Amino acid sequence: MNETTVGFLGLGNIGGGVVRLLREMGGELEKRESVKYSIKKILVRDIYKKRSIDVPKNILTTNAEDIIGDPEITLVVEALGGDMPAAEYIKQALMAGKSVVTANKLALATHWRELLATADEYGSKLYFEAGVCGAIPIIRTVTDSLQANRIDRLYGIINGTTNYILSQMSGKGVSYADALYEAQQMGIAEPDPTADVEGGDAACKLAILSTLAFHSLVPLDDIYSRGITTITPLDIEYGKELGYTLKLLATSKREGGIVCSRVHPTFVPQTHPLASVSGSYNAVYLFGHACGEMMLFGRGAGDYPTASAVVSDMIAAARGEAAPQYRMTSESTITPNWESRYFIRLKALDKPGVLGTIAGILGKHKVSIASMRQNPTGETHAPLLFVTHLARELDVRAALAEIGEDIATIENVIYVEDV
Repeated sequence: MNETTVGFLGLGNIGGGVVRLLREMGGELEKRESVKYSIKKILVRDIYKKRSIDVPKNILTTNAEDIIGDPEITLVVEALGGDMPAAEYIKQALMAGKSVVTANKLALATHWRELLATADEYGSKLYFEAGVCGAIPIIRTVTDSLQANRIDRLYGIINGTTNYILSQMSGKGVSYADALYEAQQMGIAEPDPTADVEGGDAACKLAILSTLAFHSLVPLDDIYSRGITTITPLDIEYGKELGYTLKLLATSKREGGIVCSRVHPTFVPQTHPLASVSGSYNAVYLFGHACGEMMLFGRGAGDYPTASAVVSDMIAAARGEAAPQYRMTSESTITPNWESRYFIRLKALDKPGVLGTIAGILGKHKVSIASMRQNPTGETHAPLLFVTHLARELDVRAALAEIGEDIATIENVIYVEDV
């Protein structure tokens, strides 16, 4: 049995979880997988900081070169998170001929081509199963199990924080602010939840997953993202009445050479499997031309679920198994003008002719109404709801821009995906 010497970049939530899991499962991994690990150095910001996990002080360092420049360390676990300096350390480790395991979706999505090209050039290996959906083996499924498929559609609930918040809003009728506060108290949401609630975290994961699934680069900058901060219990209740459940859905579709990739609040039918994914769970639902429909479901975040995926990659690295590869076999155009159905909630002036005016503006821009609901209140303005047939994004934007505040105020626009 060969012992792999490991260096860790970071000992926070994920890094600490990996160390704990290795201690817990080390003996079993030796017996079952014939792998053994020796942690030689761990990069930290402060050697004397009190941590949730005890490690010998002599293996802690504040100098990344103690890991990257050490020829005895053949495997590097990057657990710093964020863009820089993590991406640069990953690149340097690959240039030094080391295998690298990371859960860092931002560094991957932002520096995708550069990091994989560096691994190719220096004969190194970059593993990133934990970068998307934690313990759910979605990367291996796409790259190792579904190679004989053309995957043209995928949908993901790939951010546990937002799914928890929306589940609480739907189940308890609480406000966004109250649901967020509860998530923060439980440790599900970060003190600064911006990356989660604004859709940035899910967009990074979607960029990685779409690129691998389509074998065509889907840049992070080309993914439209909108978060859940404007969602109200009223939106969710109206959706329920129409037979929908609200999710922050990551969607990628390919038709010929045209790809649309987007992250935003989306109504999905209550009868669809994605609608039942609640709490902080994640799920990815995809279509392969040979395998048909498939959904993977599980814990997508947290120290141990993420550590599970990291250790799985560490086993693959110790055995010399192939790392996920990005092989571009086609060029795609990322379109900002996708096709969808839309839930449009307005507060309209309650007088004769207003409804006809709004319908006329929508029709002028090729936006056809599938259903409409008006709730008279006896006040000067009343709630007005539309659900459209399939329409183009830019047409809907143009139509809504033409509806003046003297007629109606746009309260919210939510996508409707029949999946």
